[in-house]
Amino acid sequence: MPGRKFGGSLPTPPRPLNNRERHDQRGYNLKSKAESVKGVYWLAGVIAVESPGFVTATPQHKRRVRYRGTHPRRFEEKYKEQNPERYAEEAQKILSSGKTPAGTHRPVCVREILEILAPQPGEIAVDATLGYGGHTVELARAVEPGGRIYGLDADPIELPKTEARLRAAGISAETLITQRTNFAALPQVLAGENVAGVDMILADLGLSSMQMDNPARGFSFKFDGPLDLRMNPQRGRPAAALIATLDEGALASLLGENADEPHAERIAKAMIQAQADRAITTTTRLANVVRHALAETSTRRARDVVETSIRRTFQALRVAVNDEFGALEMFLRNLPSCLKRGGRVAILTFHSGEDRRVKKSFLEGERDGVYARIAREVIRPGVEEMRANPRSSSAKLRWAVRN
Repeated sequence: MPGRKFGGSLPTPPRPLNNRERHDQRGYNLKSKAESVKGVYWLAGVIAVESPGFVTATPQHKRRVRYRGTHPRRFEEKYKEQNPERYAEEAQKILSSGKTPAGTHRPVCVREILEILAPQPGEIAVDATLGYGGHTVELARAVEPGGRIYGLDADPIELPKTEARLRAAGISAETLITQRTNFAALPQVLAGENVAGVDMILADLGLSSMQMDNPARGFSFKFDGPLDLRMNPQRGRPAAALIATLDEGALASLLGENADEPHAERIAKAMIQAQADRAITTTTRLANVVRHALAETSTRRARDVVETSIRRTFQALRVAVNDEFGALEMFLRNLPSCLKRGGRVAILTFHSGEDRRVKKSFLEGERDGVYARIAREVIRPGVEEMRANPRSSSAKLRWAVRN
């Protein structure tokens, strides 16, 4: 079915197609066996221009995502939030409200970390958990000229986006070198770069907001998605597969050890019963199983406790799926050999299991003469930062200086 002939301006779309002709909901798509004549036609979402002997297709402008109501609710609908460079005003409105734009991340304790690490021009730094790159960009600018920073991240989805974003911000390939790897492999990374030791190392152990916001990653129960929880979806097994291998006792131990969950036994029993009826494969199903297990808590305060238990359940599974404690312990053992004399390290943790391990490692290092100084008290975000970025409220910062 031909479209209208070109007459000096772009053609208008043909009549809306019937159900049989409609290929999808996004535009005016014609039947695959449309008749062609010389001219310009609307064809499968592009403007097709026929010339003698061939037809060329010019992509039509992609229409924005449509959503119900006045505000987008789902992650894929929040295209403005995910592109703050283009929609800066929209992003600023969200930031001003104390929220984080979808698909982005706000770095925590930036001022405190810069004071601890005290980066200087010409020094070598490591951001062992690159994430969105908020800390990295500040460190990179501080070590210029002549310095460089190594950025490590195991996430194959977010790492290319972050590298492109930092390059666009003016951080050159000579200053920032990225590696897709877990931070436990830091000694191998430095050996491959012929670097004997670095002046400073930062590790932010928190889950990045862009990972939490994307339902397809399975880190959050706000929207339904696959129960995955892997930092690197290309390796290991998802959380749903892990649950299928555990008995009630093992699951209760996992919840207690990885997240200090006080209702671990009750939640584990409910999960095993639900799994026997139908496999737990989505985020919202797991959340509903935990809610059902703690259903007798009906007051508002108790409901908050239930939601906290859901978050702890997700945390415990995520820690197990990614072997986060094993990787952290290896990283802490290798830290001294990666630092120059006088080198500084700062580590941000977000739950007690991480903080206990960092505190113990630093205390033992000071006792053994590996570290000259360590943080005596944990550093927390300021009141203003927690108000502006509620996701920072659980952060704890510790530091050490190599002997």
